[in-house]
Amino acid sequence: MAQQHLEPTDPTAEVVTGDALATYLRAQATEFLRALRLHRENGAANGGAAARDRSNTGESGAEESVDAARALRRSARRISGSLHTFRPLLDPDWSEEMRPELAWLSGTLGLEHAYEARLERLLLALHRLSGATGFPGQPAAGGGSAGTAAGAGDVTVAVAAGSRAAGAAPVPQRAAPPGGGTAGPTSAPERGNLTVGAAKAGALLERQLTLARTRAHSTALQALGSSRFHAVADKVAVLASEVPLTPAAPTTDLRPLAAAAEERLTDAIAGLPLITAGHPYNAEALVHGLSPDPSPHPQDGPWHQVRLLLRLHRYAREVLYAGNSPVDVRLLAAGQALNRHRDASEAAAAAAQAARTPRIAPATAYALGVLHADQRHEVEAARFAFQQAWQQQTISAS
Repeated sequence: MAQQHLEPTDPTAEVVTGDALATYLRAQATEFLRALRLHRENGAANGGAAARDRSNTGESGAEESVDAARALRRSARRISGSLHTFRPLLDPDWSEEMRPELAWLSGTLGLEHAYEARLERLLLALHRLSGATGFPGQPAAGGGSAGTAAGAGDVTVAVAAGSRAAGAAPVPQRAAPPGGGTAGPTSAPERGNLTVGAAKAGALLERQLTLARTRAHSTALQALGSSRFHAVADKVAVLASEVPLTPAAPTTDLRPLAAAAEERLTDAIAGLPLITAGHPYNAEALVHGLSPDPSPHPQDGPWHQVRLLLRLHRYAREVLYAGNSPVDVRLLAAGQALNRHRDASEAAAAAAQAARTPRIAPATAYALGVLHADQRHEVEAARFAFQQAWQQQTISAS
């Protein structure tokens, strides 16, 4: 990618020293402490489930608690990312001790929201694919439970069903739209079979992911009350007033380190199969994704890594621009595509995991297989959208 030349009015055209890093870290630490105070004031114990209970009288406070937890994660990610990018300018012992703790906190606080969003995504996809008038998570009266005696071969049924659905989908219409698109029309017999199993598949997903979300909520509450968290909060409180820079940091230019973060991003993108992603359909990825192997999808890892590197690049820009970096619509579009990629790949994995549930009915397994294939199509659509966004960025920089 051609190098972009800084405009004369660009603040980063001048030397940006470690003092800017200290200012940024203090600001993020202050945001962290403010979010923590709001979270405590609004009752952490009501933060997750109560925010989704619209009949709860404490709805406003619960939503504020959820927002505060989100702000905690946001500040923790930015502090941790800046410690990674600019680690040569910070006390190494302190930095290496803080980064994993902040990553632990951010990951723990984000799990509940991730499960909730995953369930909503999968139920909406089931509703769209089945064409049912009722929501798939609400089985009809007398429908029974999602599990019936069917035998251990149902995972194979789900895989085969997903394969048929993937083969029947109109290729360009499924992956080309930058917004992710919708599934192509399903033939009438397959639509009928899908409708039969969609309600039970939705109920099964709702049970599994609601249980996971509840456990994540409990884990987050335990984490926020643990001595480990209090140690992190104490260190962030110190960071709000005192940043442990190296003696040379106040006169060291930050731009080479920020440029190195951008170079790591561009190198990782260069390793992606963008030629394959440039096509609206990647049959090889779908075949891989329909494997009964429960391990993570082999093609997803490099894309997740690019998403993390893009985030680090954005945080480095925030440091250089003193927290007021201009909006880069190309980076924004690329980041949104990678977020969709992550969401769809994790949703597909959840559908595949549900299909491995013992003794589910063939119709339920069929619906889960189609759902899995649909989400892998969404993965390919997100890759295509990223390829388009990044290609536009390269052209603009030329």
